[in-house]
Amino acid sequence: MSRITAALLLSVATVSLQQCSASTMDYSSMCNSLKCSIVDRCCKGLEDMRKSIDEGTPVPSFGVKCSELCDGAISEFAAEAPPPPEDDPSAAAEYDRILGDLELGIDAPMQVLFLRQLALLREEALRKYRTNSGAASASSDYEAMVSADEFFASGAESSVRRGSGWTYAAERAHLQSVMGDVASQGKRLNEVQTKAAQQQQLAMQYLQMQQQTIQQLQMQMYGQTSPWNVGCAYRVPDTNFNLQGSYQGGKTSFTFSCVPDEYAPMLGPNGFTNGVGPGNVGVSLNVSV
Repeated sequence: MSRITAALLLSVATVSLQQCSASTMDYSSMCNSLKCSIVDRCCKGLEDMRKSIDEGTPVPSFGVKCSELCDGAISEFAAEAPPPPEDDPSAAAEYDRILGDLELGIDAPMQVLFLRQLALLREEALRKYRTNSGAASASSDYEAMVSADEFFASGAESSVRRGSGWTYAAERAHLQSVMGDVASQGKRLNEVQTKAAQQQQLAMQYLQMQQQTIQQLQMQMYGQTSPWNVGCAYRVPDTNFNLQGSYQGGKTSFTFSCVPDEYAPMLGPNGFTNGVGPGNVGVSLNVSV
């Protein structure tokens, strides 16, 4: 082969490669433009779910909704993207690359919402555990922990997009760790309260023993005491003299006092003493058992 022929063949190959490269660039530009428009529409489709999560409300069937959006975007790209030229292998590779970028571009904002969804589910599960673990028994506390864990696992599983590889193992482990800490604190609190109640009971028993001892000493010194407590008072008519007598704890006492009747003018011309039973005597009776 002559040098001229080789040069011509090399020139033709270079031109062909340049044409193929230019064709691939044009094809890639069209596919990228379509990909960007589809990603924008999908992000707008996530607004309702984002708003619900911003308000603190988990989205029901989050994973199913994300799967529908992602599958719809891939189907739309496959339907609207121009097929790669058969004589251009690089265009086919570019199609596969852009299709993968499309899925990643949609998956990224969805995964951010997925993590926030897990945080809401974890907090709600923790609230349920704290509400249901109010009983003192260990079995009820364990049942509350299992119920909260199942609630979180069910909600997290329904939030996973099909074929995404999303996982909630770390969030579930964190929830279990927090519930374990709360259970330990509750157990220590119950132990402290139980010990305080026992100490109070012992103190009451000690006081009762002391009271019984005092009563026994009183019986030894003064004899049997009566449970009756009797008191009476008498004011001499038209005077300030007042007589009081009482019987309490086996002891009798009398008191003589001179106390002005400040309320006599308010009780009428006959005064108070003329209005109380026979003999103008008032009696108060106190019985302790």
